[in-house]
Amino acid sequence: MDTTSPMFLVLDLTGTFAFALNGALTAIRVARLDIVGVITLGMFTALGGGMIRDVMLGALPPATFSDWRYLAVAAIGGLVAFVAGRHLDRLAKPILVLDAAGLSLFAVSGALKGLDLGVGSAQAVILGAITAVGGGTLRDVLIREIPAVLSSGLYAIPALVGAFVLVAGDQLGVADLPAAITGAVVCFVIRMIGVRFGIDAPSPPGTGQRA
Repeated sequence: MDTTSPMFLVLDLTGTFAFALNGALTAIRVARLDIVGVITLGMFTALGGGMIRDVMLGALPPATFSDWRYLAVAAIGGLVAFVAGRHLDRLAKPILVLDAAGLSLFAVSGALKGLDLGVGSAQAVILGAITAVGGGTLRDVLIREIPAVLSSGLYAIPALVGAFVLVAGDQLGVADLPAAITGAVVCFVIRMIGVRFGIDAPSPPGTGQRA
């Protein structure tokens, strides 16, 4: 897929908005930051994974700095959460759903960009996962929490599976849109099942700790 195509842009910007809301809501609920902190955390969450992806691909400057829409969408997402977030009675569920949505969208968009720039299938899957978990990892580090990618077994795994589904579809000749939608849905469902039932990856023998 051409990464300048409307479909890729929609996937990337939708993921950016979802993660910006997620980061900003986390800032409100967990860190209790002011408006600057809320919007900043939202933007780091939304843009971090894509920036890491683009640097690894040598696609410089990163899309964040070459297309104003990324910064604008991330800032708007943070502002929307700041204005409306405190009216939500319970923020935990919206944060988890938005996190899963952003994870899913970035997993497929990251893999798509890797394929478009000519990396191998395995590398595209890894890039999809890095795009998906990078922003959330920066978010958690900034608020001094253990990153979800290290403390929740079904965080990186859904991203890898979603990216794999997208890449497998591409290799089988499936059209980009259905492959991307299928990969994103698979990632989202696996992540939400893990959240709903508290499922994690296996821990080291005898530790009883999360992997």
